[in-house]
Amino acid sequence: MMKSAEERWEVDFSVGLASLNLKNPLLAASGTFGYGDETKDLVNSEQFGGICTKSLTLKPRDGNPPPRIAELEYGMLNAIGLANIGVQKFIDEKLSYLKEINTAVIVNVAGFSISDYVEAVKKLDSLEGIDGYEINVSCPNVDGGLEFGSSAESAAELTGKLRKETDRLLMIKLSPNVTSIEEIAIAVESAGADAISLINTLVGMSLDIISERPLLERGYGGYSGPGIKPVALAMVNKVFNSVKIPVVGMGGITNSEDVVQFMLAGATAVQLGTQNYIDPTSVISILDGLIDICEAKGLRNISELTGRLKKWE
Repeated sequence: MMKSAEERWEVDFSVGLASLNLKNPLLAASGTFGYGDETKDLVNSEQFGGICTKSLTLKPRDGNPPPRIAELEYGMLNAIGLANIGVQKFIDEKLSYLKEINTAVIVNVAGFSISDYVEAVKKLDSLEGIDGYEINVSCPNVDGGLEFGSSAESAAELTGKLRKETDRLLMIKLSPNVTSIEEIAIAVESAGADAISLINTLVGMSLDIISERPLLERGYGGYSGPGIKPVALAMVNKVFNSVKIPVVGMGGITNSEDVVQFMLAGATAVQLGTQNYIDPTSVISILDGLIDICEAKGLRNISELTGRLKKWE
């Protein structure tokens, strides 16, 4: 029998992400929730603890030619190529809506040079309605840029430059397509990052045996969805054990049990990505399921889950 609202176990869902207080640990992942207003007829954006906007570049981009999305058995491939409206149009057409919603707004910023990132953050930082930045140094499906996340030195240099431009939350989004993700995490922490989010998509490919061509026009794309969850969990745990700043986990989260796994591995908060395409209202059922899990564990604060993974050595 379902319990009434008065009988439900009470859970404090709030978590601290550096200086930013989130009302719950569920964020909408960049690229899967637009700029927050596109899905308002499907789900109330305020159900999320925060929204990470679609990546913004200084100038608008058309992205890669289609087909640029392919649905697979355990996830999806995308080669969108950072198609976006650009910083100025975001300011003119999207920010007013985001300023009115009762949830954290984290603007995802991408670029092809350090000056691209710096100029974009400069334009945004004087405006109200933005709580922080997620810096995309890890998109696998564009040419001629976004290589800053491939080495500790370049990631640290970019982080240091951006740290001088803002006092807001500065979260660096890391790529799994590197030799040592821990080394890069340590470098951006030392350069002034407030938090780290991971993982971005894995490089992937799928083929049509009839045409003998890739499903994506570009050939390779970023693989996301349930199939990458074990990789994401391991990397979140490795980074959590390497740095002192908060970690935001993502990669194949579909339900409340997945959220708990990421938090046990060390995530302070998580991002829902591909799941938003499957069911944009998932955030509601996931929060509901988290109440039941916390009750079973006797926890009143969701934050108590972070890093509780028992040592196996």
